[in-house]
Amino acid sequence: MPFLIVGVVIVLLIVVSCIKIVPQAQSYVLERLGAYQATWSVGIHFKVPFIDRVARRVNMKEQVADFPPQPVITKDNVTMRIDTVVFYQITDPKLFTYGVENPMMAIENLTATNLRNIIGDLELDQTLTSRETINTQMRAALDLATDPWGIKVNRVELKNIMPPAEIQNAMEKQMKAERERREAVTRAEGEKKAKILEAEGEKESAILRAEADKQSAILRAEAEKEKMIREAEGEAEAILTVQKAKADGIRMLKGAGADEAVLKIKSLEAFEKVADGQATTILLPSELQGIASMAVAFKEGTKAAE
Repeated sequence: MPFLIVGVVIVLLIVVSCIKIVPQAQSYVLERLGAYQATWSVGIHFKVPFIDRVARRVNMKEQVADFPPQPVITKDNVTMRIDTVVFYQITDPKLFTYGVENPMMAIENLTATNLRNIIGDLELDQTLTSRETINTQMRAALDLATDPWGIKVNRVELKNIMPPAEIQNAMEKQMKAERERREAVTRAEGEKKAKILEAEGEKESAILRAEADKQSAILRAEAEKEKMIREAEGEAEAILTVQKAKADGIRMLKGAGADEAVLKIKSLEAFEKVADGQATTILLPSELQGIASMAVAFKEGTKAAE
């Protein structure tokens, strides 16, 4: 009886050990009697005891391989060290298991070899400014070489480029000089713009002053013109008022029954005012000359009687 229980327990253990559950993003490579049998994907699987075995558990996620810096020599004989990072993914577990003995070591050696070949065709300046080109060439070369191993290289990045110390110092000095030159150019451009703005401001100010002077002169001329017009209108209105008063006086005399001689004497008085003491000779009509002499005789007779 105890042997039966032990046998049942052993059988159960063997059955349980033959049940395999493959998790997400993994694959199992199954061998039967030492030969490749199948590739298990996600799910539950059963294997034949003592005959089948799981040869390799393969991670199907995208993985990152950060390799140590590799010494390379540029076309102009400058030795530098470059640190590379490779992003890869296993696409065929069978090829990955049986294609190469140590896939990571193989990828590292391939990376170093291709990096030396690519950098050997570039000069130092090109190496420092052509990262994207180097990354593309590296990815294409590695992807082609690792395809028979069931590996796909998605990206290759140059993590760090380390030139020799003396070259790095020279580059830092060059960068400092270039930065100072750019700052000097920026200052010069700023001063130039400031001078241009100042000149434009002075120009605008002069234009505004000239416009103001012009408007002031126009206003003064218009004021003088208005003054002369007003004065002329005033004088004309005064003359018109005087003439109107004289005409009204004559009409009043006529209305009062003054004879023709009185009207003529009034006319002489008007001529006297016209002369205003400035003229030495006044030409009178013939009919007024007799009346004038009579007026003078009457005036002298009046003075003698007094």
